[in-house]
Amino acid sequence: MFPIPATILMHIPDGFLNIFVSLACWAITLIILSLAVAATRRDLDERLVPLAGIMAAFIFAAQMLNFPVAGGTSGHFIGAALAFIVLGPWLGLLAMTAVVAVQALLFQDGGLVVMGANILVMGIVPGFLAYGLHRGGRGRGHTLQLLLTGAAAWLSVMGAATIVSLLLAFSGTSSLTVVLPAMLGVHALIGLGEALITVAALTFIGRTRPALLEEGHSAGRGGWVVGGLAVALLLVLVAPFASGHPDGLEWAAEQAGFLHLAQSAPYAVLPDYTVPLLGETGLSTIAAGIIGVLLVAGLVYLATRTLRREA
Repeated sequence: MFPIPATILMHIPDGFLNIFVSLACWAITLIILSLAVAATRRDLDERLVPLAGIMAAFIFAAQMLNFPVAGGTSGHFIGAALAFIVLGPWLGLLAMTAVVAVQALLFQDGGLVVMGANILVMGIVPGFLAYGLHRGGRGRGHTLQLLLTGAAAWLSVMGAATIVSLLLAFSGTSSLTVVLPAMLGVHALIGLGEALITVAALTFIGRTRPALLEEGHSAGRGGWVVGGLAVALLLVLVAPFASGHPDGLEWAAEQAGFLHLAQSAPYAVLPDYTVPLLGETGLSTIAAGIIGVLLVAGLVYLATRTLRREA
């Protein structure tokens, strides 16, 4: 492992968690993923297959757009709340897993040993928390439903930040009394961005494809697949203008004094969302983002179709 530049720290890198905590996270994650695979194989409506691919592509692209928050920090969209609400918890988890896996394996964003932990804190914890809260608010009127959904998205970020803090404390990386206030303080602001993006996306879907938000919905047919992929690709075009300030975890690590523990992967494919042949330029970021969007969409599409055929 090699030292990792602070500028690319978006997800938990190797070095932050000890091996025992990392393995425990893998065990929990694999158990829940096995349940997701079984449920998807049993219950998946084949018409939702393209929707899952488009949702994963949108979340991948949106995560590239770090937005500034107070104190010279930045945050990025997680997307678990949106994925779980639109796709359902099991298919939503598979979409989030694909996003996190591609980010780690291809873009060296997030460690390999701790990938199970990243799936846990970016998919399982925020997704199920937001989905449960969203379901509890169904049938309460459109405006109130959106407010509750926004609150669920915000709480999903806070829940994820809390779990990360606990994992760091269990690993002996930082005292919980130090890292927890730092993580919750910055992620309380990042969570507002998560809430706004989630509500905006659901509002857009509700106006253009309302059937997608109904119980037992069908993705239907038509140009929405091309349109959804186009939206994801358009987001990639503005990725070079994303905030360069430290991400919430990076900022908390610096404040708590353990940022130096971060390690990079022993290889680099498209590091820091760039194509090496194009250098560290805006065009390079766009090209890497397009590759990621198409790869994630294709991976989720093929995986879900395969599961459906095996049913």
